Amino acid sequence: MCWGPLKRFCHWGPLIALGIIKSVTFATVNCLSQWWPPHESWGGKVVFFSFMICAILTLYCFLHAMFTGPGTLPLEWEPENPEDRKFLQFCGTCEGFKAPRAHHCRKCGSCVMKMDHHCPWINNCVGHKNHCAFTLFLLFAVLGCAQATVVLGLSIYHAIHRTWYIYYGTGREPIVYMSLWGMVVCMFVLGLAIGVVLAVGMLLYFQIRAILRNRTAIEDWILEKAVHRRGALETPFIYPYNLGRWNNFKHVINFMCEANGDGITWPVREECHQYTLTIEQLEQKAEKRARSREYQVVERYTGWWFPCTKGLGTCCHPPCTDEPRIALQPGDIVAVTRWKKYWLYGERISGRESTERHRGWFPRCCAVQVVSNESDSDTASPDPQRAAQEAPVETKKKR
Repeated sequence: MCWGPLKRFCHWGPLIALGIIKSVTFATVNCLSQWWPPHESWGGKVVFFSFMICAILTLYCFLHAMFTGPGTLPLEWEPENPEDRKFLQFCGTCEGFKAPRAHHCRKCGSCVMKMDHHCPWINNCVGHKNHCAFTLFLLFAVLGCAQATVVLGLSIYHAIHRTWYIYYGTGREPIVYMSLWGMVVCMFVLGLAIGVVLAVGMLLYFQIRAILRNRTAIEDWILEKAVHRRGALETPFIYPYNLGRWNNFKHVINFMCEANGDGITWPVREECHQYTLTIEQLEQKAEKRARSREYQVVERYTGWWFPCTKGLGTCCHPPCTDEPRIALQPGDIVAVTRWKKYWLYGERISGRESTERHRGWFPRCCAVQVVSNESDSDTASPDPQRAAQEAPVETKKKR
């Protein structure tokens, strides 16, 4: 028996998503059979079949996106031309190079082709092979729930006024029967449908915008840093994968939900080449390492997301990200690359013996900055403007 698909399915995200799809579908079909029965008029048939088409396509695209997956690089992958290795990042976990537009997902445990983000609702990443199916899943979910909102809302209205229709109506009003519990269930499902329209509709907007720009969420962040890093005086960075809205759209969206290309080689603009973005990433990584600062841990941190013992400010101002927290012991040395008022982000470079990389957020009060001499204290902060706004940080000289 293959446990792979079952393991992918047995997660709170897919279970909740399928529960919402099932409840909205059953409640809408039940209400529609009383409010506008499909066997009594052509209008009822059109509404019923259009809703069922959206429901079936929503379920199909959902399962397709979840089980097809985004496409992953094999372990120890490397480019065909050995000279191209210098243009690529190396993944220590997969023990191979990252192809252009590929990124390592710590939840999936592999390097994902054209990774956009890890979606808990499909318990998988959204990337090269399932980007089309995921976007169509969002589209049909929004269309179906918008239709369900109208059907459920009007059915509840007619059920409330059923008695009035019997005595004072014209006889042409639909009679909808609902018990008290049936009314409660329908109102709950109506709330779910409205929530899907608003929340998933917003996600659909961002996905369509990303497709038209041919930029993933990760590449948005890379491009933003590239523009900021170069400034107005240098040559502006040209994003290599933007081929025009229509070409970008055709490259992702198709009726067969099949991916175009192999996920490694990509069509690029004439003034760019395959490694334009990867070279920029390497330069950004080098700058980040250059501005990193070493901190020595002085208080134990267990990795809790809301460490109440580290102060009210730390507990009430956690980083707004799903990035991990890193457990630390006194004496550990951490190379910090991001700073917030109450939290720091970095990689543990010494301490407990381990072959794995340990990176994440930890409370700022748990560590003090290490400087090699007095002159380093003047340049300890990578951002003087930020340092002036934040609380002062204690320093400790190296022995």
